[in-house]
Amino acid sequence: MRAFVTGAAGFIGSNLVDRLLHDGHRVVAYDNFSTGQRAFLAQAQGSDRFDLCRGDSLDLECLTAAMRGCDFVFHLAANADLRFGTEHPRKDLEQNTIATFNVLEAMRANGVRRISFSSTGSIYGEPDVFPTPETAPFPTQTSLYGASKLAGEGLIQAYCEGFGYQGYIFRFVSILGERYSHGHVFDFYRSLRANPKELRVLGNGHQRKSYLYVQDCIDAMLIALERANEKVNVFNLGTDEYCEVNDSIGWITGHLGLSPKLCYTGGDRGWIGDSPFIFLDASKIRSLGWKPKLSIREGIIRTVDYLRENPWLLEERS
Repeated sequence: MRAFVTGAAGFIGSNLVDRLLHDGHRVVAYDNFSTGQRAFLAQAQGSDRFDLCRGDSLDLECLTAAMRGCDFVFHLAANADLRFGTEHPRKDLEQNTIATFNVLEAMRANGVRRISFSSTGSIYGEPDVFPTPETAPFPTQTSLYGASKLAGEGLIQAYCEGFGYQGYIFRFVSILGERYSHGHVFDFYRSLRANPKELRVLGNGHQRKSYLYVQDCIDAMLIALERANEKVNVFNLGTDEYCEVNDSIGWITGHLGLSPKLCYTGGDRGWIGDSPFIFLDASKIRSLGWKPKLSIREGIIRTVDYLRENPWLLEERS
C-alpha cells in the first residue's frame, strides 16, 4: 500500500504513520502543522518509504499534487476543538467538511478509490440507547464538531455511491496515549503542574465518558481494512466500559501522588455540545476479532506518563 495520511503530524496520525511504515507500507504524510508536531514524525523521517508534504487540506491543488501515486487515503486532518466550536463555527465547516470534500476530489483526480475517515461518537448527539450502536437513530446534533463530521460521513457515502469509492468510517470515542496533545488528561495534567493544590473541573465531575488507547484504535482500523469489504463500512471504536470524570481525576492525581482541592463549575456538562454520557457499542468491530488491550485507566496512566516525560509538548501547546 502507498498510503496518503492527512493530519499525519498529529496525535493519531503520527502513530498511524509509524505503524504503516513498520508494516512495510509506503507513506505520504500531509499536514499544515497548525497543531501537528514535527517531532512526532522524527522516527518516520528515518525511513526511505516516507515522504512528507507540508500543505493544507483546504488547498485542493496542493492536496491533489501530493496525493499522486497513492492508492489509499487515511483522512485524519480535522479541527478537533469541540469545546470552543461556538466561538469559531466556520472552522468546523472548513476544516472538517470542506476539507473532506477536497480530499474526495483529490482522490477522484488521482484515481484513488479507498478512504478511511476519522469520524466521532459525537455524531450521536445525546442518544437514548446505551451502549450506542452504529444503527442508532440520529438525534438532534448538539455540537458543530459533530455536525461537521456527520456531513463528512455523508459526502463519503455519496462518493461511494456516485464514483465507486470504498469507505471506512470510524466513529471514535476520545483517544488517549503517547503524543496526546489535547483533551481532559492534557488539561488536568497541565493545570496540576502549574498548581498541584487545586484543580478546576468543568461541570459536576459526574459526566460519563469512554476512552480508547491510541494503539488499540489503530489496531481496530487496520483490522477493519483487512476484514470488512462493504462499499461503506461504519464502525464504532471504543472500549466496553466508561468512567466518570471524577474517576479519571482520581487516577491522575493518585498516580501523581497529589490531593488537590477540586473546584467544580457546576452543571451536568462542561460546555455547550458536551454530551454528559458517551458510551458506544463496539460489538461490530469486535466481531472481526478485535478487542482493546488496555483499559481506560491504563490508557489514562500511560498518557500521564507520556506527558510527564515530554514537558516540551506542554510548552508547545501553551
